[in-house]
Amino acid sequence: MHRLLSCARLLSCAALCAAVSYGADLPLAELGLGINAYNSRDFTAAVTHLKAAHEVAALSDYVSYHLAYSEVLTGDVDGALKVLDTYRANRIEASPLEGKITLLYGRALMDKRAPESSMKALGILQAAYKSLPQPDGDFALGLAYEALAEQQQAALSYQRAFYEYPNTDIAAQASSAIDRLRSALGKDFPNAPAREQLDRCEKWLDAKQYVKARQEYTALAERLDGPEKDAAKVGVGKTDYMAGQSAVALRYLKALHVTDADSDAERLYYLTESARKTDLAEMADAVRQLDEHHAQSKWRLRALVVAGNQYLVENQLSDAARLFKAVVEGFPDEDSAAYAHWRVAWDAYLNNRPERRTLLREQVERYPEESHAGTALYFLGRIAEADSRNAEARAYYDRLNTQFPHYFYAVLARERVHDHVADAVADTDSVMWLEDVDWPAHRDLSSSEPNAATERRIERARLLVNAGQPDLAEAELRFGAKSAGEQPQLLAMELAQSANSPFRALRVMKSFSADYLSLGLDKAPEKFWEMLFPLPYKDDVFVNARERGLDPFDVAALIRQESEFNPAAKSRANALGLMQLEPSTGRWLGRKEGMAVPTSSLYNPTVSIKLGTEYLKQQLGSWDGDWYRTLAAYNAGPNRVRQWLSGSNFKEPVEFLESIPFTETREYIQAVVRNADLYRQIYSKWKIPVFEPKALPLKMASLIRPAAPPSLAKPAAAEHTHGATAKKAVASPARKSAASKKATAKKSTTAKRDPA
Repeated sequence: MHRLLSCARLLSCAALCAAVSYGADLPLAELGLGINAYNSRDFTAAVTHLKAAHEVAALSDYVSYHLAYSEVLTGDVDGALKVLDTYRANRIEASPLEGKITLLYGRALMDKRAPESSMKALGILQAAYKSLPQPDGDFALGLAYEALAEQQQAALSYQRAFYEYPNTDIAAQASSAIDRLRSALGKDFPNAPAREQLDRCEKWLDAKQYVKARQEYTALAERLDGPEKDAAKVGVGKTDYMAGQSAVALRYLKALHVTDADSDAERLYYLTESARKTDLAEMADAVRQLDEHHAQSKWRLRALVVAGNQYLVENQLSDAARLFKAVVEGFPDEDSAAYAHWRVAWDAYLNNRPERRTLLREQVERYPEESHAGTALYFLGRIAEADSRNAEARAYYDRLNTQFPHYFYAVLARERVHDHVADAVADTDSVMWLEDVDWPAHRDLSSSEPNAATERRIERARLLVNAGQPDLAEAELRFGAKSAGEQPQLLAMELAQSANSPFRALRVMKSFSADYLSLGLDKAPEKFWEMLFPLPYKDDVFVNARERGLDPFDVAALIRQESEFNPAAKSRANALGLMQLEPSTGRWLGRKEGMAVPTSSLYNPTVSIKLGTEYLKQQLGSWDGDWYRTLAAYNAGPNRVRQWLSGSNFKEPVEFLESIPFTETREYIQAVVRNADLYRQIYSKWKIPVFEPKALPLKMASLIRPAAPPSLAKPAAAEHTHGATAKKAVASPARKSAASKKATAKKSTTAKRDPA
């Protein structure tokens, strides 16, 4: 250990000399070296460096935290308290370390082992409880209570750490403390409620620790009584299902008898889940039992959605519509109602039922914050067009374009306006109806100049980078993006610009800007959009796309969705590289191109784009230029597309798209189309000539124009698949309660369902 610490000191000295020789700010260099020494557990060296960094006032929280912690760990508790008292007298506003510093202060006070210090620590921890990092905060409270001989309160705090955070090191320490107090208190020990013990199993499930969850459920099923015993029994079967053991879960849950009503409803729900892929009759029977015995249970609601989705996959559309209608009628205010209502409305539209217009308008009125409201607006426009009410259609399309500007159906709405209702003036009655809808407000991120708080945040992040702490700089910016009064778009751009690859920069931008599809192009800086829709392999994309009669922006849009421009991307289905080709597909394409394609070469961007565009061209040809079906085949495979088309009579390509039962594939197609539209709008400044793919069927060529969707019509099949495998799943219900809709609409612009 001594030799290791000596090496660490030598490295720190070398780094310090290098920093000074290159003219770096000496206190800032000392801060970086101090944090490095702290992370290496060389706390003596950390104290030396961090004391020399006290002049870095803009980062006094980082200096104080790491210095005080190092002093505690080297035995200088008084020194640590002095540092923390000085900092607390002049705190950094909105520091990401605030909770950690408070926790450290409380722990340092307790290390004094004096009643008055422990009492002070308890008061500080209680007052700042919401900001404390957990489970450390609860464990520290337990220590404070125990130091003051409040053993029962200490036990309760330790239990919160143990039961709510089982998959942590603190939970193990809390377990030892609980055992100690149980022995000390005897019959006065406050045992955790049964519900809290069951919740610990749920936390294991959340952490995908299925063996531990099953073990604890089994133990609880033997130890508990009453309804909680039944809940634990059902938990065993639930764990088997979640661990991928559907057949085992099905047998167990079918044979299980419980008397508690809620547990029986949960049993039937997981019976529905376990049976849905292998035994539709068993699934239907479980749903029937829920209908008969647990009509108002949340478990019936969930089972109705699961079974309805499975019927969609099985193409049993009338059964699906029946179950979704039951959701709307039985649970109108629950989270799943918006999704279920859309499935009912879509079934009515597709089958030309008289109530379809009413249902679509209900979708808009009841669930305006969901993107299916935009979908409903589009199809209301199509109904109006079919009835020669172009002014009404124009009103729907205009609102769709305003409210959901970069969602898939807004792209289609702009095309309908351009091609069919450009001369119509929006109908007054329809406009008034749309104005009365409680639409969510959009954010305005157009400012490219930082306000004072954002400027301070960026300055701190840059100082951390200069101190050699890029991870802390990233955490600083992410914390700022969640803080009131700061500008997340500028913080995102700051972090993305320092990313070491295009795909990392793109992920940063998406993680900071979840609602960007709802923003108009004028509501964020130009650079913001370029970073969200980059073109890092522009030359390869443009050359290969044009050689094969493809629109380069369509190709860029597809790459963004497939790999986010990560050349090292690898899917669960072993699809590789930018355009996600399977090795077998790559070799097949290579033979056609007269080139050897070892698996490793698919990670080469030039090779991936060359072969991927060739594959895309062949798919387009085999599907007669139908862009939607081509993309569906690219994502899910040609055989599935043929299955979805069999026996159907879609009047237009978008009806096929909206009827795809796999959420992943449906959203993939929508994302590629609107990605391409955004690429055209963002890079229209390049004044690239209108693309006219002469080599493709007219269906494709006629759908491409500047700043408009690339493709709207399409039909037929190819045998080879590039290897991306769609999840066999359908749209999951929305996750907002009706009670929170208005509040959510006012504070968030994120509309559900369209993928980033």
